[in-house]
Amino acid sequence: MIDQQGRTIEYMRVSVTDRCNLRCVYCMPAGGVTCVRHDDILTYDEITRICRIGAELGISRIKLTGGEPLVRRGLPELLGMIRRLPGIEQVTLTTNGILLKEKINELVSNGLDSVNISIDTLDGNRYREITRGGELNKVLSGIETALKVPSLKVKINCVPMTETPRQEYIRLARLARDHEMDVRFIEMMPIGLGRKYGYVSGRQIYQTLKNEFGEAKRCSGRFGNGPAVYVCFPGFIGKIGFIDAVSHQFCEKCNRVRLTSEGYLKPCLQYGAGTDLRDLMRSGADDGIIRDEMRRTIYDKPACHHFGECACGKASGKNASDGMKQDNGEMKYETRDMSQIGG
Repeated sequence: MIDQQGRTIEYMRVSVTDRCNLRCVYCMPAGGVTCVRHDDILTYDEITRICRIGAELGISRIKLTGGEPLVRRGLPELLGMIRRLPGIEQVTLTTNGILLKEKINELVSNGLDSVNISIDTLDGNRYREITRGGELNKVLSGIETALKVPSLKVKINCVPMTETPRQEYIRLARLARDHEMDVRFIEMMPIGLGRKYGYVSGRQIYQTLKNEFGEAKRCSGRFGNGPAVYVCFPGFIGKIGFIDAVSHQFCEKCNRVRLTSEGYLKPCLQYGAGTDLRDLMRSGADDGIIRDEMRRTIYDKPACHHFGECACGKASGKNASDGMKQDNGEMKYETRDMSQIGG
């Protein structure tokens, strides 16, 4: 599927729940959020139907996200349902890792290709502060178990925070030095609670790692479905990746759309525009209608985001993007937290 900017859209992030077993400070309020009613969340059959129609439009790679996807019962079965669809080449998972050890065998047996594990520090006390009570040892056990699966690609996702000591990023990078995994540093995005935190740029992180490990070389090839730039430091088994969504906009290469747990197809993380596929399905729309709406939404994908230009509110004119404008020519930025939109 080609959008109006000439980009090939082949990757869909699918949120299966807005619930999470952690309360990370930049993602969810301390008291949590008002959870969506169970009946308002897409069923597994509905998710699979959307993925099947998406595959007919050229979507070949699916990422299962949340909230925390592993808190939803039967997640491995959903993974298998999607993985068996014609045209789906890869199904991956993003998780905080708390439940990974106990779920890993089911996930792999159902066809999991790769897992991204979110962890922002290797200091147990600091981890507990960031996640508001999370147990680091459970995540480390999940990582250790995942690394024992020969067929599974393992990636670590870290969102650097300005108050975190730089030594913590060196400790995380050593995981890629000593193990066959990738460690990626993702700039804090100004979405939801993330607006309260300044971001640490990929350039700053690279300089810290360069001072410790020496000059790195840019890795050639494709190592994932997203926009990460990977480098190889001397003596490392794995790679270090940088996702610099704020400091280095990469919208011209964007290949993704997002499906929220409530069935809303979002063409861009920053904007609130999209299409309610749940309502279409539950009102009796056939595959052809759903396919046409997905095609239109993908085609109208905005040209770019404008992180950093406005904390929240409206964007107008060319700054709003060339597509998905509301009737008055304006587009509202997304105001919900990341756990609610499956970021």
